[in-house]
Amino acid sequence: MFSADQGQGTPGRCVLYVDNVQDSASFLWIAKEMSHILRAQRSVTLLRGRLGGLEVALSGRDLGEGLAELEARLAEQPSFYRGSTATASFGPTLPSPEYLERLRAVLATAGIDLRAVRGWAGGLNELASTQGLHFEDESVRLSDSARSLVADFAGARSDIAQRRKRGESSVRRAKVEPQRERPPELRLVDAAPGTLYHAATLRGGQTLHHAGNIVVVGDVNPGAELIAGGDILVFGRLTGIAHAGAQGDDRARIYALDLAATQLRIATLIAAEDGEAKPRGAPKPEAAVARDGKIVVLALDSLADLATGASSA
Repeated sequence: MFSADQGQGTPGRCVLYVDNVQDSASFLWIAKEMSHILRAQRSVTLLRGRLGGLEVALSGRDLGEGLAELEARLAEQPSFYRGSTATASFGPTLPSPEYLERLRAVLATAGIDLRAVRGWAGGLNELASTQGLHFEDESVRLSDSARSLVADFAGARSDIAQRRKRGESSVRRAKVEPQRERPPELRLVDAAPGTLYHAATLRGGQTLHHAGNIVVVGDVNPGAELIAGGDILVFGRLTGIAHAGAQGDDRARIYALDLAATQLRIATLIAAEDGEAKPRGAPKPEAAVARDGKIVVLALDSLADLATGASSA
């Protein structure tokens, strides 16, 4: 059993009392695992795609911690976002000019151009102008229809007040005769498995299992393994093990921007490297498909020819 006291005179300090050593170990293990989960969740939402480029979501964060986390995130894949543009979202927080310069420098090391800032803090528009950046206002503006609803709500409140003065019910109650209808029959429907998105590099010893499709935005290093009931798509270098159609679907495919897997599996078919180092040119997007009882690796622009040949046969 756990109990805790706030240390007097020491802000932020908590004293934990436990009945035995096993309870203490359990509590510390849970706290450690939760810290990993929270850090992983924040790292996924810090940098996200948006229409026309990337968004650096710094709203509601400590700006210093957010910048350090962004720098570490970009260091994992220094060339993945090269050539992109970004918009920094600050929400109610007004950054300093020095902070914007540091943010621009961190993004520039990864080949990302900071084009605009977003938020509703006072002075953000002027700061963006002095830094040569576009400004996107996030303050709330009511549309004509929304303003009409505000007026409707005001009229409804006035009507309720008048009815209460007359001793009437606040809401008119209609007499509804009960209808004896047969309730609809409920049937269980198997929902189709969705897609699992993993926005980080998968290192050796790590494994992702999912009944549907798997999308990895990052590299899959040697020793890492992907097992999907559907397709596998890797926006990066695939050098680990990938098993698509693990539940027997030989129509599943494996896609990667740089396909150099240790082992490929589609349904019950297996293809593995022969151990001989072969010269490789520049990486190009490729796909592994099942064809005539074996796994074939093709360039993405050749998949259309494969589909045409299958339909004519």
